[in-house]
Amino acid sequence: MKLGLRLPTYARPGEFSSFETLKNYVAKAEELGVEGFFVIDHLLTSRPAYSTSWHDPLIALSFIGAATKKAVIGPMILVLPFRNPYLLAKQLASLDVYSGGRFVLGAGVGWNPDEFRLLNTPLEKRGAIMDEYLVLLKKLWTEDKITFEGRFFNVRDLVLEPKPLQKPHPPIWIGGGSQPHEILYGAAAKGIDRVLYRVAKFADGWIPHSSSTPEMARQDWEKVKKYATELGRDPYKIQKVYSNFVYIKSPGEGDEEAVKRFSLYSGMNLDYWRNFYLYGTVEELAEKIKNRIRSLEGVDWIVLNPVTYEESQLRKITDELLPLVDNV
Repeated sequence: MKLGLRLPTYARPGEFSSFETLKNYVAKAEELGVEGFFVIDHLLTSRPAYSTSWHDPLIALSFIGAATKKAVIGPMILVLPFRNPYLLAKQLASLDVYSGGRFVLGAGVGWNPDEFRLLNTPLEKRGAIMDEYLVLLKKLWTEDKITFEGRFFNVRDLVLEPKPLQKPHPPIWIGGGSQPHEILYGAAAKGIDRVLYRVAKFADGWIPHSSSTPEMARQDWEKVKKYATELGRDPYKIQKVYSNFVYIKSPGEGDEEAVKRFSLYSGMNLDYWRNFYLYGTVEELAEKIKNRIRSLEGVDWIVLNPVTYEESQLRKITDELLPLVDNV
């Protein structure tokens, strides 16, 4: 089981927009055993889930790749329907080459209606766009001359370079699953089974939703296994990634300081953090994480999202929290 961090790359002045801060943080984290660094993709401030916007993920990953040596890097997750597939295939292949084959693509369909309207992308077609996108992306990464005829994308005799360093292509992790949507996104979600089928069909790894309860995650995993088996895939070859936002309380620390920190980016209240994110003491959070790991029959990665670049939180994760869950 590997430890990754999803970084607080908020589009805010000060430490959150300082390359020196980012560089020093990832260097220290890698020294402490962190094996992957990931970033969020949002064009706009996406309330109520978030109270901030974020730096561009591909630009951030370029800097992170330059500041690290061995750790994998990737978005978690990149909204594919927002982007031109030919341009993105080239950008991501370039990241893989320049990082020495360390790139992982975390991908998803997105959810913020304002972002879809701004980019003139039909929200209701995002699942179909992503399915076609994944087929095309793999062809762009693996074939010398590409011809593709689809509902949304068409190309003939295209030669696109560079190809990724990793063969046949960088791992593709797909995010999505059951969650308390009405609270987090202000609307009920539909089509979760289609998301899980997409995972079973296309994914090298699956990132269940951060806010999933253990029971939600267990039920989703049963469906992924069923769909993968029907498609002729071994579901246990799909890597599982447990990802969540985290703030570890010190003994005797009150809620006020924690609220001040996580409200920098989160639009959710303290009750939501207690119930669905990772907020509490090391021992409390270890039990939560172990329950999620068991619900998925084990995970390959734990990716935690600290709310600041404070080294004290980093060391609590690497030195105190991870050892309590490492042998589940």
